[in-house]
Amino acid sequence: MTIAISRSARLWVKSGIAAIVLATGGMALAQDEADDAAVTEEAVQADPAPFAGMGTAYWTVNTDVSVEPENVWMLDLSNGGRVAIRLKPEWAPEHVERIKTLTQQGFYDGVIFHRVIDSFMAQSGDPTGTGRGGSELPDLKAEFNRVPHLRGTVSMARMGNSEDSANSQFFIVFYPTMAIDGKYTVFGRVISGMDKVDAITRGEPPANPTRIVQASLASQNKAPPATSAPAPGAEITADMLNNAASGSDE
Repeated sequence: MTIAISRSARLWVKSGIAAIVLATGGMALAQDEADDAAVTEEAVQADPAPFAGMGTAYWTVNTDVSVEPENVWMLDLSNGGRVAIRLKPEWAPEHVERIKTLTQQGFYDGVIFHRVIDSFMAQSGDPTGTGRGGSELPDLKAEFNRVPHLRGTVSMARMGNSEDSANSQFFIVFYPTMAIDGKYTVFGRVISGMDKVDAITRGEPPANPTRIVQASLASQNKAPPATSAPAPGAEITADMLNNAASGSDE
């Protein structure tokens, strides 16, 4: 199965979604409708200028994790879910390479979602959990593209108004915010587990943040980490109840 981003989806936002500034300490995101029609050759031909050099394959997101598994990013979350993200080198080759490099280094393991805004986005990728940290690798030059910020879009965070400041932080969009299209580098799309993304704990920062237990590429064939079952509560006996009652009378 594939997902394709319709041309109309790029234009749909103008009807009232407010722009929110996205930064490494304050970011904005977008939405997607699962029933968006596929981009067709007719659409490309009808308005060729914005799509010059971009065939249908550019807009297609393959949902089969067995296809090009080296470009499928797996995030195992502390809420018990596994999220699969299709990385798209066609959209942002340097950003995709950065995600792969950091993932293979184990950089994202244990990192929390430190900024999660309902109906907007979930942001992670900062090992300090403050929104101001990153990796030791140099910042990336922007690779802004024409891919809209739809539901499930994965895009790179950056510092304030500095376009070339993306490093390790990223965000996953809950709800379309296309007013930021072309201002943040889109590099992937959730292809499974979006319900687990929806379950990420909200907050800025959340009181009990959801974290990435393990990040991997599908080509690494890493199994989801075992979730530790909660410790069983102590059995309550009649003697315990009696002792508690007698103690309360003193």
